[in-house]
Amino acid sequence: MSPWLILAIPLLIAVFFITRAITMKRKRKALLAAPLTPQQRHIVEQLVPLVTLLPKDLRAAHEGKINLFLDQVTFRGKNGIEVTDMMRLSIAAQACLLIVNSPMWYDTIRNVLLYPSVFETGRGSHEEGLIHDHRHGTLGESWDRGPVILSWDHALEGGLRAHDGENVVIHEFAHQLDSLSGHTNGIPILRKGQAYSRWEKAMLDAYHDHLSRVERGEHTLIDHYGATNHQEFFAEGIVTFFERPHDLRREEPALYAQFAQLLALDPASWS
Repeated sequence: MSPWLILAIPLLIAVFFITRAITMKRKRKALLAAPLTPQQRHIVEQLVPLVTLLPKDLRAAHEGKINLFLDQVTFRGKNGIEVTDMMRLSIAAQACLLIVNSPMWYDTIRNVLLYPSVFETGRGSHEEGLIHDHRHGTLGESWDRGPVILSWDHALEGGLRAHDGENVVIHEFAHQLDSLSGHTNGIPILRKGQAYSRWEKAMLDAYHDHLSRVERGEHTLIDHYGATNHQEFFAEGIVTFFERPHDLRREEPALYAQFAQLLALDPASWS
C-alpha cells in the first residue's frame, strides 16, 4: 500500500466525522428553530393542555424541542398497538416540558416503547439501570440510557389531566434526567451555580417529612409512591412541580425553589 494512501485514510476518516458533526449540528439548530404545524399545535394543545400555560417565549422553545425529540426518538408499538402521530406528539410534548428552558437533553434516548395499557415485561424490579412504576401493574419503565416504556392509556390520561398530580410520562422522563449524572438516585446534574448542600437539605427534609406522613397513613401532596426511595421521590416531586405548583410552593417552598432553579422554570407563576 502506498505511504500516501496510508496517510490519506486517517485524514479522510477525520474529514468524514467532522463533516458529519457539522451537518448534525446544523440540523439540530434548524429543528430547534422550527415551529410545529398548526395541526400539530392543535393536537398538542388538546392532548397536553398544560402547554397552553407556558409563557409565549417558552412555547416557541417547547415546539422546537418537540421537533428535535421526534427526530431523535423512534416509537415502537407493543402488544398490537399501532403508533400514531397523535401518540408521538402527546408523549414528546410532555417529555419536553422538563427541558423546555434548560440545556439538559435526553442524549441517550433513542426508543420509546408503547403498550396499550398496563403491562408486564417479566423483568425484576431491582435490576440495575431499571426503574419500575408498580402502582397499578406496570405503567412505565425507565432504563438508564433508554428506552422508556409506557402504557399509552396512562400516558394519554396523564397529559389530559393537567392538575391531578399524576403523570407517568413526566415521571419516567424525570428518571431520565436523574440518570444523566450516571446514577439514578435523586441527585441530577445540578444547574450552574446551584449548591449541592441546598439541594440535599431541601430534598432530604421534604423526603423524610413525606415518608413520615405516608407511614402515618396521612394524605400527602406528592404521591405516596414517592416514599419508595429517593429517586421515586424526585420523579414524583417533579410531577407535582408541574401539575400542582402552587400547592408545592406553599407546602415545600425549599423543594419548589430547588426544582425551579434546576429546570429554570416557575410554573406557579404561569397564568
